[in-house]
Amino acid sequence: MSEMMKNAAEAPLGMEETSVASESVVVQTVSVPPVRKKHKISKGDRIFEGIVYTILAIWTLVTIYPLIYVLSCSISPPEDVYMGRVFLFPTSFDFSSYAKVLSADMIWRGYLNTIIYVVVGTLISCALTIPAGYVLSRKDFRPRGVLMTIFMITMFFSGGMIPTFLVVKSLGLMNKMLGFILPGALSVWNVIVVRTFMSSSIAWEIQEAAKVDGASDFRTFFAIVLPLSMPIVAVMVLFYAVGYWNSYFNALLYLSDQSKWPLQMVLREVLIKSDSSMAGGGGGSLIEQAYMAEAIKYTTIVVSTLPILFIYPFLQRYFIKGVMIGSVKG
Repeated sequence: MSEMMKNAAEAPLGMEETSVASESVVVQTVSVPPVRKKHKISKGDRIFEGIVYTILAIWTLVTIYPLIYVLSCSISPPEDVYMGRVFLFPTSFDFSSYAKVLSADMIWRGYLNTIIYVVVGTLISCALTIPAGYVLSRKDFRPRGVLMTIFMITMFFSGGMIPTFLVVKSLGLMNKMLGFILPGALSVWNVIVVRTFMSSSIAWEIQEAAKVDGASDFRTFFAIVLPLSMPIVAVMVLFYAVGYWNSYFNALLYLSDQSKWPLQMVLREVLIKSDSSMAGGGGGSLIEQAYMAEAIKYTTIVVSTLPILFIYPFLQRYFIKGVMIGSVKG
């Protein structure tokens, strides 16, 4: 009897040890990380990747080669440029064309005019585009559908070059800064991008809460919406600044006074009309002036492009973020 009671007393202890051991085994089994199977790349995927990389490499070369060629021609001897001896890299270093270009008054005057047009034009364009996008993004603004339709119609069907010219002339804006800026001050596409960004990235509840607290529409825009829209504001600044910097067609139509020409009009004068006034002087022969005029074309391109190349990297992160949020989420 005593042995039976002893066995009965020991039996639960053994069962408890067995359960503890089984739990430890379970814990050890669960803690082992699963083995991931390696994804095998098929032959078709490798062929596809090879084709994609080849196309990208060719596209990169096609894009980069003109830039390298123009830069090489600008720092090569004018005679080698004129004779076509420069293919990819400069034959030797000669900065005489830069000395000619940077000493020309028309270049610096064009730079000054372009900077003024870019600063004033970008401010005016952003002052028109961003509020327009904000108004069209508000859910409580009932006519936004009708206004958006009107905007879209003007996007696909413009008034035309001659009617626009007559309007600018009748307003007395010929040979004036506003005549260069106002005809293209507002881009419908940019308004759509701003509207999409504000409607998808800024919660409508925030604006409703501000309205409940007594904030007016102007205060809501300047105190809440605008600070939250800095990425898309940077994108608009980049878009309009680059557009005004590269613009020459409005100057060709509305600016006949050469003292008001932007830099791109000066570049056009050098490239298309083969203006060799910067190549003259110094007692050189006509052949030497022809050599120098050819090199000056490439040098002028480099000089007019460098500011944008320097500024763009600082705005690139805002450009990517703003465009992705403003377009993909919309």
